[in-house]
Amino acid sequence: MRERIRSIVEINDNKASKIFGIFIQVLILISIVTFTIETLPNLKPETRSILYIIEVFSVIVFTIEYLLRIYVTDKKLKFIFSFYGIIDLLAFLPFYLSFGVDLRSLRALRFLRLFRILKLVRYNRAMNHFASAIKSAKEEIFLFLFITVILIYFAAVGIYYFENKAQPENFASIFDSLWWAIVTLTTVGYGDVYPITVGGKVFTFFILLIGLGIVAIPTGIITAALTRSVDKK
Repeated sequence: MRERIRSIVEINDNKASKIFGIFIQVLILISIVTFTIETLPNLKPETRSILYIIEVFSVIVFTIEYLLRIYVTDKKLKFIFSFYGIIDLLAFLPFYLSFGVDLRSLRALRFLRLFRILKLVRYNRAMNHFASAIKSAKEEIFLFLFITVILIYFAAVGIYYFENKAQPENFASIFDSLWWAIVTLTTVGYGDVYPITVGGKVFTFFILLIGLGIVAIPTGIITAALTRSVDKK
């Protein structure tokens, strides 16, 4: 019986495992949709009751799935404290924590229901390739993030010296300038803070060019890693 359950709940090529995987994926998506609908104002009590029933059903299924995975695994503690084990636990734990407690004080815990999205990684081969790619390129990604942080600070310092006297209310300190540096280097450009001096505009031009590279570089790193992951598979 234990081996039979293992063949179903763990990813295999048999029909029962595929049906189980599809069922869990659909249930995750449904629970995320209901979570989103719950945020709508002025919902009818009947609608809230239906959403609550769906939530209870989802929690029961996720709880049973979690307990079955603990039952079939040979290294139970290792699974419980693994990435997937923690994600599986967070998928239903907030629901149980809300019993007997003012829900308003635990409203932040409802946000943890979004961890159910991460459960899809277990059942999606494309996501598995992505996870493998991130793992294989972690050194390059870390190096890129480190360089990005340095560039953001450099941009904040530069724009501070160019614009501080002209716009003391927007660039009062380097800390204030960091907001401009982040939205500029990421090419978001909200337009709420912008340079007005000639030096600041020229400096911004070069920072924008660097920002375009910052957007493109991680794309190339992850794409190369994905290609290696697929070829290896």
